[in-house]
Amino acid sequence: MLKTATDTGQGSSSSFDVIVVGAGFAGMYMLHRLRAQGFSVKVLEAAGDVGGTWYWNRYPGARCDVESMSYSFSFDDDLQQEWSWSQRYALQPEILDYARHVADRFDLRRDIQFDTRVSSATFDEAAGRWAITTDGGETLDAAFCVMATGCLSTPKLPEVDGIKNFKGHCVHTGDWPHEGVDFAGKRVALIGTGASGLQAIPVIAEVAGHLTVFQRTANFSVPAWNRPLTDEEEADWKSRYDYWRGRERRTHSGFHNEGGHPSAADLTHDERIAVLEEQWNKGGLLMWNVFSDLMMSREANETAAEFVRDKIRATVEDPDVAELLCPKTHPMGSKRLCVDSNYYETFNRDNVELVDISEQPVERITGQGLVQGGREHGFDVIVFATGFDAMTGTLLKMDIRGRGGEALRQKWQDGPVSYLGIAMAGFPNLFTITGPGSPSVMSHVLMSLELHVDWITDCLVHMREAGVDVIEASEEDETRWTDHLNDVVAGTFYVEADSWYMGANVEGKPRGFMPYIGGAGKYREICTDVAAEGYRGFRFSKASQAVA
Repeated sequence: MLKTATDTGQGSSSSFDVIVVGAGFAGMYMLHRLRAQGFSVKVLEAAGDVGGTWYWNRYPGARCDVESMSYSFSFDDDLQQEWSWSQRYALQPEILDYARHVADRFDLRRDIQFDTRVSSATFDEAAGRWAITTDGGETLDAAFCVMATGCLSTPKLPEVDGIKNFKGHCVHTGDWPHEGVDFAGKRVALIGTGASGLQAIPVIAEVAGHLTVFQRTANFSVPAWNRPLTDEEEADWKSRYDYWRGRERRTHSGFHNEGGHPSAADLTHDERIAVLEEQWNKGGLLMWNVFSDLMMSREANETAAEFVRDKIRATVEDPDVAELLCPKTHPMGSKRLCVDSNYYETFNRDNVELVDISEQPVERITGQGLVQGGREHGFDVIVFATGFDAMTGTLLKMDIRGRGGEALRQKWQDGPVSYLGIAMAGFPNLFTITGPGSPSVMSHVLMSLELHVDWITDCLVHMREAGVDVIEASEEDETRWTDHLNDVVAGTFYVEADSWYMGANVEGKPRGFMPYIGGAGKYREICTDVAAEGYRGFRFSKASQAVA
């Protein structure tokens, strides 16, 4: 039987209806929705405050690649109207301020336990409840457990010896010190040229004495053309938020300005270049699907890729450096497309050097710097912009055990499987927000997480009204959904790159494309239909029947 907040005397009890892991945007909204429905909720958060990725990723230049007016909650119009963004693409401090504002406005912190990491979560089949233990030795239990742990929340250091030997300052972009890092006049090494590296490099270069960028793989990046927002733009957005949000919920990517992407096959070469030029001048992530057949037509993809390479060559003054920065090892879009501010221009600075480590990787870290290509480089600061153990890393760091004590890491030993990216067979009453098997990182993530939170909340209300305690995804529907995921991505260029989408950036991680690329709008329709059909693909039972 589910308890209400007053039943548990929330604040002193260790027993709840729902325990939510993570107080980023997903966990915050999950708490708000469940609390409004009378459920007793506790959120466990490893950080010292709300914000999730925006709490940890404080590196110079950290910025959202979704436009600010869109990168906000849509569930409360008063909230939408009262908050003002300063720029087209907001920097990390402003986004963190927004998260804190949301926490204050809805009084969320009273039900969040900070500085607490979850060590394990075990399903008690007899009771139909989850037992959650923390790194502080505390044990809590709940009827339901919701993992709001994010897709990019476990930083990954490179597989290189000697990191602990370095006598200078060594930092990872995904776990940035709150006091910041002093780069002024320093010799700085930055390893990694994914999204975080591309954002940090121009800012660090402005103050460092010398910056050496170590690049294994050149990545495609498009300009943000960031600028301050005008009062007129803000007013227009706020007067039409319902319209914009409606578009976001229907589009393939969840972006308000998506639409009308032509097939390259229907255009002449000159027409293709005109389309590419127009999108380049707009800037932003929609270059990722500038053509509807970009990820299926080799000709379309190469046309777009060469267009970007020509932009790089026209920007970078040294032709040898420009060629190193031109991506040639993977189709455009098969790795996460980056959005930058003056990234390529930075390599025209006298204090910036690019080192190719594709064939001669970093051999080891020393006390004074690092060894690469048989040569020791001396540095004062080393920045690892080497990404994350994406999608599954944070979940598998916890010891999560379902029916019969089965470990999630055992279930996922050949790659993650789920039903809708929301639930897994064998793990009753456990939900994942934007988990593997959902659009997540292939979409406007705030729109995607709001969908999951609303779906989970409605499901729990449905269970309470129906007098059932246990919900579990069926193995058959989990298999069907996993097969559908694989069918949708098969034949596209996504499977050709050694990307973190595929788990290729983590040694020993099984290879397989983890997000759903069928489209955020289509996925929303599927989830809505599943619920409307009595939660098709899920089995319900009483707690006393949970072992049956």
